[in-house]
Formats: sequence, C-alpha cells, structure tokens
Amino acid sequence: MQDAGSTGDSSGARREDIPLAVQPQGGALAVTAFRYGEAGARPKAYLQAGLHADEFPGMLALRYLREMLDEAAQRGLLLGEIVLVPQANPIGLQQQVGGFLLGRFDTQTGGNFNRDYPDLATAIGDRLDGALGADPAANVAAIRAAMGTALAGLAAPDSAVVSMRQILMRLAYDADFVFDLHADNQALPHLYVGTPLWPDALDLASEIDARAVLLAEVSGGNPFDEACSGPWWALAQRYPDVPIPPACLAATLELGSNDDVDVVEAKDRAAALYRVLERRGVIAGPSDARLPELRCEATALTAMEQIKAPVSGLVAYRLRLGDTVRAGDVVASIIDPLGETVDVAAETDGLLFARHSQTYAWPGKVIGKVAGKTPLASRQGRLLTD
Repeated sequence: MQDAGSTGDSSGARREDIPLAVQPQGGALAVTAFRYGEAGARPKAYLQAGLHADEFPGMLALRYLREMLDEAAQRGLLLGEIVLVPQANPIGLQQQVGGFLLGRFDTQTGGNFNRDYPDLATAIGDRLDGALGADPAANVAAIRAAMGTALAGLAAPDSAVVSMRQILMRLAYDADFVFDLHADNQALPHLYVGTPLWPDALDLASEIDARAVLLAEVSGGNPFDEACSGPWWALAQRYPDVPIPPACLAATLELGSNDDVDVVEAKDRAAALYRVLERRGVIAGPSDARLPELRCEATALTAMEQIKAPVSGLVAYRLRLGDTVRAGDVVASIIDPLGETVDVAAETDGLLFARHSQTYAWPGKVIGKVAGKTPLASRQGRLLTD
C-alpha cells in the first residue's frame, strides 16, 4: 500500500495525495482525492474524472461540484462519505506530444487507461465459500471485506499504469455509487451502465440529459465501472442460493465532447450530480424531486453500431449529431483526394450520438456511433471502442 499525504481544510474536505508506487521516468506523480464526510459513513459515493486524460468536461464539473460540497459540509448536510478524484490519470496528463495531450492510451504500452482493472469476482470467489448466508446486508459487508483484503494483497505493481489502477480501485471498491465521468470524441451526453442496474440508474441518465443509455453485463476489457459493479452480479450467479444484491451502482457518464470546456455547462453538470447525491441520501436534501424527462430508451450495447471507415480519406459527414438514422442512410462520405469517394451507410435504425472530430479516416477507424434497438450479429466480444 502506498503512503499517502492527507491534509484538511476549513471546508471539511480532506485532500489525499497518493503517490504512484512506480513512477514514470522523471516523474513524481500522485493521484489526488478529496474526501468529504465521515470515513465509513453510508452511503458512500465515489466520483472520478479524467481517466482518459484528454476528456475534459468531467474534470471541470467536479471542480464545481467541490464548491457545492464545501458549502454542504459547512452547513452540516453530508450524510454519507464522498470521494472525488477530479483528475484520475496523472500519467496521461504528462503525455504532451506535438502540442496535444494524448490521454486515452498509455504511450509506453499502448494500452487503454480504462481497461484491465482487477477482476474482483475471480479474486475473492473461492474465499467466500461458507461465508455467506441469508442476510443480504451481512453478505454485502463480507464481500466488501474480502474485496478490500484482495486489493491490499495485490502483487506490487510493475508499472506506473498498474499502480494507478490499484490506487483507483482501492479508493472506489466499497462505494455504493461509482460515477466515472468521461466524454466521447464528439458526442451527445450518454451513459454506459450494467444491465442489472437498469432502471435503477434512471436518475443518472435523466439528470445528464442522456441521449443514449447503453446496457451490458460484460462489455469486454474490464473497464473501471464494470470492475466496481460487475463482481456483484457475477458473485450472485456463482452463489445463487444466497441473496447478493447489486450493491454498487457504477456507471460511465459520457458528458458530451472531449473538448467541451464551458463554465455554465460544467456548473449545470455539477448541480445535476449534486441532485443525484441528494436523491440517493448521500447529502441531505430533496430525495423525491421530479426527474427531468429522459429523451431516450435504454438499449443493449450489442445494438449500438460502430460505423467504421472502409477506406482511407477525408470524412465528409452527411448527418449531424442527434439525427435519426435509418438503415441504409449515408452517414458520411470518405473522399480520397487522389481517387474515389465511398459512401458509408448505417446498418441499423437509431440515433447518431457520436462522431469523430478528426475528419480523416483509415480502414477500421470508428467515425460514428448509432444507438439502435436491435442487437447486431456483428456485435460480439469486446463491445467498446479501444
């Protein structure tokens, strides 16, 4: 376990700087967490942003949420524990190449920063034999304790990325709510969440005005949110004779486009997250306020079409974000300045909710995403864009 420096301030927030156990060359990097409320209080909420370090809207939203939580702490409104990590990926923030921040992949290994988190269901499954009973609350406590032991006993990390993953999981594994704030390249707000957590996560989707809600039990690659929530239904399947509730509502909140840094919008997002924390009993306040109307249906992630370029060339989009798409509609034309033009059509009906901002493509590049209703035969295995 890494040593962490912890300081308090008059707002009630406690800042904790947790150094990476393995540092990149020339680095002295740490994950910074802000803790609110009494340690161990329930419910516990964990919110992080910037796991992909070049996705910025969530970072700003948590900056303004901190101001709201500071005030709530001063007014004595905190009922549970809240952990905020506004910039979860100090490694990616250092990857400044050619005038751009490249924060989705680790430049040393090529790996996606939001993949390959510890599989806690596998790690603790055997040690739960005979430890679970008829009381679901006792089972939750036993499982969380086993998770904590497993994470504390992980092998020493052999890279900065593995160290960062371990730190983030140790901060979040025992939370009732885990909200991982991301953004897509060019997109409308949308939500990824485990199928067993819907419609319980309706308030999240409604508050961020999600235009797509994408459901999967296993999306592939063990991203952070699934590493926190997935063990609960995996263990429920392994131990069907005892009650194991889905005790961690974890979701990936995509807050629009990567580069959308807007103060008014960020404050609105912070207020939306604050209302969720009120409704969930983490902060004292209205718990039954009317939700904004959700403007989409939840659909299977296997029904989301990834529109891929078949050839290289310039991407001339024919449809805008938010347009309704029918199978056969041309989403974009790929124009080779030295040759042919190839139209790329959708294979499903749905909503175009994401595009790529760099309008040059090569074979296999994802240039659009359509939230459809009918699962596609081609959508098997790893369902997320690497």
